[in-house]
Amino acid sequence: MTESFDLITMGRIGVDLYPLQTGVPLARVETFGKFLGGSAANVAVAAARLGRSTAIVTRTGDDPFGAYLHQALKEFGVDDRWVTPVEAYPTPVTFCEIFPPDDFPLYFYRQPKAPDLEIRTDELDFFAVRAAKIFWITGTGLSEEPSRSATLAALKARAKAGTTVFDLDWRPMFWKNPAEARPYYAEALRHVTVAVGNLEECEVATGVREPRACAEALLEAGVELAVVKQGPKGVLAVHRDGTTAEVPPVPVEVVNGLGAGDAFGGSLCHGLLAGWELEKTMRYANAAGALVASRLACSSAMPTAAEVEDLVASRA
Repeated sequence: MTESFDLITMGRIGVDLYPLQTGVPLARVETFGKFLGGSAANVAVAAARLGRSTAIVTRTGDDPFGAYLHQALKEFGVDDRWVTPVEAYPTPVTFCEIFPPDDFPLYFYRQPKAPDLEIRTDELDFFAVRAAKIFWITGTGLSEEPSRSATLAALKARAKAGTTVFDLDWRPMFWKNPAEARPYYAEALRHVTVAVGNLEECEVATGVREPRACAEALLEAGVELAVVKQGPKGVLAVHRDGTTAEVPPVPVEVVNGLGAGDAFGGSLCHGLLAGWELEKTMRYANAAGALVASRLACSSAMPTAAEVEDLVASRA
């Protein structure tokens, strides 16, 4: 019998090295904190913090940072059975600068190639992918082979069983030719039930940028639920059945905004699994994102259910 997880994510993982000084240029930073990072990993952690059973399909380098990521995943309660080593490439590291409230430059060290782009079709556990209540993939996973083919093969094997989420996750620096991305995004959208992205990501996927037009284009591309993140204007969610929710952001004092989207994603999965109404799910996910934005790290900053519920209640 294949164990059925609440959530399986597939995609990017790495080590985040974040400054322990705020408002200081990277060239002058003297001390850093080391954290588990990568969007797919962070979403799995966020959902695990909310009590969900989660796992991730990804690859690391065969090195001490790879060993650290296995350890961190286990400590966060994320199953690491499908995290395998790649001898040829080092585990990626990512640095950032922290200039609150809205400037957080990222510096990715993923060359000559990130191990998480070496996920191969013949190594996938298709039974587990199909059995998961939610399966989550990212745009980064489409950026290069063999990860691209593996991601699309997983989606086809999934065949929209349960809930399948496409985190549009647009990182143009990961693409050899960013102009080639849209056909692969379009192909992935054919096989998913939920699409999540900010306005820039939605424009890459659909060619339009106005929020309502983005949602309609994503629905037309084949999804059941389109979630369009609008930054300071909040989030717009539109379901194929006509249900719409547009909720404002939760105001907090921002420390580091980089993990907010992943907290939103893990909480979105939590709400979908719980069968909540769309507006409740969006308010909950917004609150989770706000809590992480008010903290330094990403993975270790993911909130518990009690923390999110307290913040939602305080804004009611």
